[in-house]
Order: sequence, then C-alpha cells, then structure tokens
Amino acid sequence: MADRRFFSAAQAADALGVTRATLYAYASRGQLHSEPVPGDPKARRYHRDDIERLRERKELRRDPARAAERGLHWGSPVLPSGITLIQDGALYYRGQDALTLAETATLESVAELLWDADVSERGRLFDQPSPLSPRQLARLRTSARDPIAILQMALPLAAAQDSAGHDLRPAAVRRTGARIMRLFAAIVGDGRRGSVVARGSSPAIHVSLQRAWAPRNSAVADVVRTALVLCADHELNVSAFTARCVASAGSSPYDTVSAALAALKGNRHGGESSRVSALLAEIGSPARTRAVVANRLRQGERTPGFGHPLYPAGDPRGATLLRLAERSGHAREWALVRSVRAAAADLLQELPNLDFGLAAVARTYRLPEQAPLLLFALGRTAGWIAHAIEQYATATLIRPRARYTGPPV
Repeated sequence: MADRRFFSAAQAADALGVTRATLYAYASRGQLHSEPVPGDPKARRYHRDDIERLRERKELRRDPARAAERGLHWGSPVLPSGITLIQDGALYYRGQDALTLAETATLESVAELLWDADVSERGRLFDQPSPLSPRQLARLRTSARDPIAILQMALPLAAAQDSAGHDLRPAAVRRTGARIMRLFAAIVGDGRRGSVVARGSSPAIHVSLQRAWAPRNSAVADVVRTALVLCADHELNVSAFTARCVASAGSSPYDTVSAALAALKGNRHGGESSRVSALLAEIGSPARTRAVVANRLRQGERTPGFGHPLYPAGDPRGATLLRLAERSGHAREWALVRSVRAAAADLLQELPNLDFGLAAVARTYRLPEQAPLLLFALGRTAGWIAHAIEQYATATLIRPRARYTGPPV
C-alpha cells in the first residue's frame, strides 16, 4: 500500500500543475524536499505537506481571496503569534523544544513561559488559592458526573467572585490564568481534601492529579507531568482560535477559557481521545485488533488517533507518550496498545498522534476513563491563556468576511 504521506514525482507534478522538469527545479532550489523511494533508489518521492504548502503559495499569487479562505483549513497562516511554532516535525514553545521541556518542566513553569511572565513573577503566579472554597467545590462535584461539565460550571461561578478577573492587562491576566488553572486542579485533583485552598501549600498540578488518580503509584506523577506539558499549546487549533476570537471581543479570561473548553470537547478535537479509548475497549484483545481495524477500513470508517496534517512523519507528542506507556509495567494493556499501533501502520500507513498517546497512557497506567480529555483540558488551558494575553494586546476584533454563496439578489 502506498504511503499516504508522500507523492510520487508524477503525482507531485500533477498536483502543482507543472512539468517534471519544473518540479525538479523546485527541489533543486530548496522549495521542496525529495527523498529516495524505499526499494527503488532511482525514484524520488515528495512530502505531501510540502506540495500542499507550495500549491497554496501559488494560489495566493493567483487568487488572494481564495487563498485567504483556504487559510482556515490547515492552510497559510492567518495571524501573527509568538507563542508556538510547528516546523519540520517539531514543536516549540517560545523557541524552546516542547519535547525537551516535557522531560523535566512542570505545567506551571511552561505556562509562565507561554505567558511571557517576568522573572519577578515566575515561581509566584501559582501561589494563589482556588477562587472557590472547598464547600463550593464539594457542591459542584455532586452536580454532574462528567468532570468536563463541572469545569464548565465552575468558571462562571468563580468569575462572579473574582473581580480582578476583568482586568485585561498582561500581568493581571497571568494572575487570573493561574487562578483558573488552580481551580481546575482543585476540581480534578486531590483538592477535595482542601490542599489547594491554603496559599503556598498547593502541590504541583501533576502531583495533585496523581494523588487523585493513582495514589499508590507515585511514578504516575511524572507521566502526567509530561502529558500536561505536551498538551500545553499547539498553535491555532480550533480551541485556541476560539479563545482568540472571544478574547478579541474583550471578554474575560474566564469566558475565554469557557468558550475554548466547549470547542475542545468536540469529537473532532480533544474529544478524539475519548474515541480512541472507546476503540481500545472495543478491541479488548490484541488477537482482535487487525480484524477490527480492517473492518473499519472496509466500512469507510475512520480509525481515530492516527495521522496529523502538520506531522507527515509522525506526531512527536504521540511517540513520546507511547514510550511512557510501554514503561507502565502493565504488559497486557501495552500489548493491546502496541497491536493497534502496528495495525494502523500496516493498514492505514499512519502513525499515532497526541490523541492516541493520551488514550494509551490512560489505558496502560489504568487512569480514570475521562483522564485523556482532562489532561488535554488542563494542559491546554495554559495555551488558551497565552493566546488571550496576546490577543488582548492587539486591541483588535477578529472579524473575517464570508464569501456569499446564497441566492442572488
């Protein structure tokens, strides 16, 4: 089966509407990268992602309006940002390699980096109590079974008690962002014992989650920490763009995070990890894996958790989390995860992405059912606040125009 990440020379030339000679000229000038085809060193293949980017640049010159429209669908950049860079299969937070940060950094320190916090602020931003009292938190926990719904309900309640949350200056938003993240940690983690209320006594967010989810396995804390850091931001995904749109209207950080959280839980975004967990549960045993994946392929159903348009050579976040899953010590669960990864590589020619990695970690370390989406939400809140800070500073409203396709007038 052909590798979907690549075009042959003929396919690449056809996609660009050029001759092969022109295609080779593009490659010689460094506009495209080509590599030998495995098993046929005389033939060359071209990254599909490179071809799409070059085609977009050509379209921009011919039809700027159409190119701008395509920019909303994995296309050309639509606004400037100094937060996150995705380039050549790697992810950077303000110029620092996210995978390197994930080896030792906490979510709190990465949030301070993404928020461009002053040196005087670092290490102190999260030394704040949760905006809600233990009694209020306890009442919230009994109001719904879905922890994401509880997070959504907590935000307007906390906002009503936090007058400082309406201050949209950068330093104030950083402080509010830290309070929001502390609130989420109190709801999801071990804050029910009151540890997040007293100023200065709060454990790190990853420790709080480990104590709640795996109190007898302290090694889980480092796994959770890594996952949170890898989830912290990912440029202009749908939830980050939602956050920027809401922030551009002058809404508070509480409202901005609430809107972003609504986008995140959709099954085409963060909710994808829940679909991966459901797939693993459906398969149940490595012996069934290939049949289930093949049947999905025959039925025209997508197998969740694989492939990413921005990482044609594989999502490094997913690969990192799978290495942690392999070290879980739960051989049966890892065998299932490994079998799904192998079947997808063989039948789909696709590699695991972040969603699969989060579900794999949750399965192999036997974390709660909602853990993948909660890790995504708590980690990504740092990114949403970063985008809000950046958007507030522009003092401009995000207001694109639509290309009318309705009845003529």
